[in-house]
Amino acid sequence: MGKRHGLLLLTLLAVMMLVGCQNGGDTNVPSNNGTVSRPNNAIDVSIIYAPESELYMPQVIDDFNRAYAQGRNPITGQGLASGERPVYVTGKSGSSGTVMQGIVNAFIAPNNQNVERPVIFEPSVSHWLALANYQSGRRVFDLSQARATALAPVVMAIWESRLRAIQQTVGYDEIGWQELLAVLQSPNGWQDYGIPNGRRTVYYGHTDPLVSSTALSTLIAEFYASARVDGFTGRRLTAAQVNDANIQDGVRELEQLIRHYSSRTTEFKEYIAQGPNYLDFVALEENDLIFINRGLTEYQPPERLVALYPKEGTFWHEHPMGIVNADWVAPEQQDAARVFVDYVLTPDVQRLIMSQGFRPANSDVPLEFPFVEENGIDPDKPTTVLDVPDADVIAAIQQSWSLVKKQADILLVIDTSGSMSNDDKLAQAQEAALAFLSTMETNNRVGLATFSDQVTLRVNIEDYERVSDQLYSQIRSLRADGGTELYGAVQQSVEVMNQQSDETRIRAVVILSDGEDTGDRGFTLQDAINAVNETSDALNPVIVIPVAYGADADIQTLNAIARASNTRVQAGDPDNISRVLDLIASYF
Repeated sequence: MGKRHGLLLLTLLAVMMLVGCQNGGDTNVPSNNGTVSRPNNAIDVSIIYAPESELYMPQVIDDFNRAYAQGRNPITGQGLASGERPVYVTGKSGSSGTVMQGIVNAFIAPNNQNVERPVIFEPSVSHWLALANYQSGRRVFDLSQARATALAPVVMAIWESRLRAIQQTVGYDEIGWQELLAVLQSPNGWQDYGIPNGRRTVYYGHTDPLVSSTALSTLIAEFYASARVDGFTGRRLTAAQVNDANIQDGVRELEQLIRHYSSRTTEFKEYIAQGPNYLDFVALEENDLIFINRGLTEYQPPERLVALYPKEGTFWHEHPMGIVNADWVAPEQQDAARVFVDYVLTPDVQRLIMSQGFRPANSDVPLEFPFVEENGIDPDKPTTVLDVPDADVIAAIQQSWSLVKKQADILLVIDTSGSMSNDDKLAQAQEAALAFLSTMETNNRVGLATFSDQVTLRVNIEDYERVSDQLYSQIRSLRADGGTELYGAVQQSVEVMNQQSDETRIRAVVILSDGEDTGDRGFTLQDAINAVNETSDALNPVIVIPVAYGADADIQTLNAIARASNTRVQAGDPDNISRVLDLIASYF
């Protein structure tokens, strides 16, 4: 097939990834395997790789397959020896935590919806390989044989003006969690650090450590930082530190820096690129920071982001390729998989990987562009690398997540106007709301409001366990009638959230609506946006998450409301309820 067709397929792949991210991030995205035909006698090797590897892995797979299809060994370039069978690789991407659980399920819960049976698993970091062994009770992966293929330290991507302000205020250059937390605790926030009209609060974000490699490494690093403050001097965290109440309190304090969470790093790459008004810093892999500074995001950064390598230490993400030991992988497939791993480590492939912002895992390949200062990185860092805890300790850290994460106050706001009776939109919203509540963490507080011609607060925001029965009963009883006072609903919902005085909790309004305001009470879209914006100086600004129902939903209006709080509109059609719920829940 021609080059034009190949470019078209790659373009379609990129669009599919973007749509997946905007709709909550599908776990698996097919890779571009269609440009090379499979030889009839090929040995099949499947790989599931981390989402960031989409930047290069489809091309690597195609080039590898093409060499074999042409009768050449892809590593030596020589013709295939007599009797040597070609290898054919197929691949797809998936969030590391979700894929890891899918592989574990293949052993212990094969009827589960999430089951994966690859030959190779390439997560962002080897934490997941160790967890797969631990959770399955089997040596699914030989950790000593899992080879690093692309290196990226976890960094805090912070605006250069913010980092310089901290350094100038404290009088030294090595900055870490202690200094970031001090900004949050400072009476006037960024203004005390010399930033004119600076916010009182800090805007920080990271993803879900049950799914995201970056978030898991960040959470482990937070436990290390808290343990050091508490007097821990050992090299490697143990369960004793993870279960220590004082250390958990320290992690909980660090999590107070969070503005909101997100399901995938992809969302935060776009959020932070919009500038310091959106986020001050976010946990990313170094390659994501380079990606932003090269102007490859939707928004062009207003200033340079720089990599903060926390002085307390960080982790290397090595993108290891683990070959699965399972009855679905034949010995010849394992041998063929090793050939593919060897190919990925060849200098030419490593240079391709480096061009996408990853440091080469092959030490014979020198570090070159884009590893330059103008891209915000320091090739001589990190200087302090944390030891990876044992798998049982990593599992304990994940299990502590519900205890140490920032809790939330959530107001569900459901549109009950007459237009919601069309195409079963209200019924879909009710189903989604009930399903959302069914997964609610008990530490969150929840309330319910509805709107048609006017706004009605039906259930005050209380501990979820206390009001759960009332919430379910009220939602089931809703009927559609009247006009759509959307703008007034947003403004009044924000007023309700402002009455929640606890500054240690995320404050969120989830609106389920078709989005077309027909209210006659004088509220405007700007009134709604202003209400959200006026909370920006609070320690916990209100975030609004709209879910749009119906093909005729006013997406433009809902988008304007979402942008005011740095969220995105989600599509609420009945076929993607679970996906939308996962994304909404990821904010808290």
